[in-house]
Amino acid sequence: MASHSDTLVVFFGATAGANGGKLGSDEREIILLVWQIVDLHEKKVGKLHRCLVKPDSLERTDECKEETGLTVEDILKAEPLDTVLQQFQQSVSSEVKSLGRSSFTLCVDSPLVIRQALHPEASTKNLVLPECFFSFVDLKKDFQKCCPDATAAQQLTPASMLEYVGLPAVSEQSMGETEVSSMVQLTLHLLAEPYNHKFSCVETVKYKFDSGTCSKTEPVDSETVIRARGLPWQSSDQDIARFFKGLSIAKGGVALCLNAQGRRNGEALVHFINSEHRDLALERHKHHMGSRYIEVYKATGEEFLKIAGGTSNEVAQFLSKENQVIIRMRGLPFTATSQEVLSFLSPESPVTDGAEGLLFVKYPDGRPTGDAFVLFSCEEYAQNALKKHKQILGKRYIELFRSTAAEVQQVLNRYMSAPLISTLPPSPIVPVMAQPYLPAASSSRDCVRLRGLPYTAGIEDILEFMGEHTVDIKPHGVHMVLNQQGRPSGDAFIQMRSPDKSFMVAQKCHKKTMKDRYVEVFQCSTEEMSIVLMGGTLNRSGLSPPPCKLPCLSPPTAYAFPTPPSMLSEAALYQSPLLAAPRPPQSMTHSPAHALAYYPPQPHMYMNMNMNYTAYYPSPPVSPSTMSYFAAPPGSMAAAVAAQPHPAGSASSVLPQPGALMRMQGLPYNTGVKDILSFFQGYQYAPEEYSGMVQMSHQARSLIQPKEWLCL
Repeated sequence: MASHSDTLVVFFGATAGANGGKLGSDEREIILLVWQIVDLHEKKVGKLHRCLVKPDSLERTDECKEETGLTVEDILKAEPLDTVLQQFQQSVSSEVKSLGRSSFTLCVDSPLVIRQALHPEASTKNLVLPECFFSFVDLKKDFQKCCPDATAAQQLTPASMLEYVGLPAVSEQSMGETEVSSMVQLTLHLLAEPYNHKFSCVETVKYKFDSGTCSKTEPVDSETVIRARGLPWQSSDQDIARFFKGLSIAKGGVALCLNAQGRRNGEALVHFINSEHRDLALERHKHHMGSRYIEVYKATGEEFLKIAGGTSNEVAQFLSKENQVIIRMRGLPFTATSQEVLSFLSPESPVTDGAEGLLFVKYPDGRPTGDAFVLFSCEEYAQNALKKHKQILGKRYIELFRSTAAEVQQVLNRYMSAPLISTLPPSPIVPVMAQPYLPAASSSRDCVRLRGLPYTAGIEDILEFMGEHTVDIKPHGVHMVLNQQGRPSGDAFIQMRSPDKSFMVAQKCHKKTMKDRYVEVFQCSTEEMSIVLMGGTLNRSGLSPPPCKLPCLSPPTAYAFPTPPSMLSEAALYQSPLLAAPRPPQSMTHSPAHALAYYPPQPHMYMNMNMNYTAYYPSPPVSPSTMSYFAAPPGSMAAAVAAQPHPAGSASSVLPQPGALMRMQGLPYNTGVKDILSFFQGYQYAPEEYSGMVQMSHQARSLIQPKEWLCL
């Protein structure tokens, strides 16, 4: 029997638009319902009922007018859908009871009338359907079980099935009555010999969407996934499930897509229980959600897992509570605590399990992102919480909106999978040798990053802040990061003697106060520090190279530094990290007493730096982001070079004294020497030896020789 039912109600519906295999594909309203009862025990049939339905719009397609033969006057006399459904429920219940039966199940020749027409229209009109419309028997599938050699179920019609079993076609009647009469004959034929068929395969329609989590290792068939585009940004997974009402979405099968800023981009990936439901979903292409039409396309299982899949135990534990409403909070103060958030939400919207129902989103280094997810046990509490949208917590207004389990996974994946400082693609420029201030890249986490320093803080303030841990800092191990305007950015990197020491500093000094500001201290690796100090940007979006669009000019003269064996390591450490691969030594006219590392001007010193970003410039001595800085050798080295003989009349190719040569580009046209000296206030330089201003056609440049850069 049909799910232990005593009777079948053979059911048919037609819309004001496309019917047959395209029923429901054009969002047209139902205008006709026809039904008849079949007693499965006595194999008797009841009265044939035909009922017109008044739609909200009287517009009909030419195909509908021709097939149904209904006029506008006929439709205007009809009742609206909700009234007709109540009449249907009362009529069928009364007739079933008169037959001495207790239950019934709908029988249709295609699931389209239930899944694609009735449920979507009821959802749009906010109608509550009777329980009988959430289960049905598909006569075509039952017919195929009895006649496996028949045509595929999708191509079968009541007339073709009658012809296959040798039954005469139903005499000409009006639309709907012909189909129902044919289906009744087929039903009675399958109940009799030789089939003795039992209608036990009942399909169901889900009452609501089941939220849940999805693992990245869970297999997802690409034939069951679609992409919906054009969604309102505030739509939730329940709204999307409502758009696909009548179709069965897999548990946790709605994944809202986010853009690079973590905001919804109007797209979602939806995973259905099988390919049949996916194909029906594709028929809803350009159907409407409110006033917006939604585009529906095929997608792959890999795309769905990339968005919805997760591996975080923290998220799995947070989402393990069933039947919870998820609200996302955005814009929280970074110092907000669980208790402050619970107080903000007020007693009218209690959070499930208190602080256990809160999930703060953080970066891998533990910094808060300002986002959090909250669980509520019922819709009422969630609605009360949403009333707090854009209210103030601390000094910030907070955004609240509905969220999904897939969005929780996606947001956590995005923030937690990113490294502390994202890496750059390999650069065509490689260091000649590492400087002592810029150590070779290493994954060893023997550095700490200070974030939120007062802009007036200096190295002495950092040493005082570090306290007893100052003794564990490497020589020249404090690096302050300057912003694009050359001012302190509030960041600094410190090299410690070991990873254990850096871990201890991060634990002891995190959020200590410096000049009325708390400073965040995070452990990081030498590699991460080096990338930033080489001119990369450190922000929430990761790291980017410097904003330099002009070519870098090589030195106007050749630089030759003597490198005797006894001093090679010291001299080499001061070679610029921005020179191209070492060039072979070239013959020199100087004394052969010293081996020279010679770097003449070369065309390939020009670099293509057409990159868009905002950079944090590192403080000296590691200033490769200026691209014109060449570190000087130690004083003893420069003195030794200066003592070497040079050919008469030739320009000296050696720095005249210890110092770093620096080229300034982009100076205002009215810049004077005093302006330049004021710009370098706080640095040691030789004012009597500056090179002055070199005016060019469209660019002002200046050469100065600072004696040393500010470093520790």
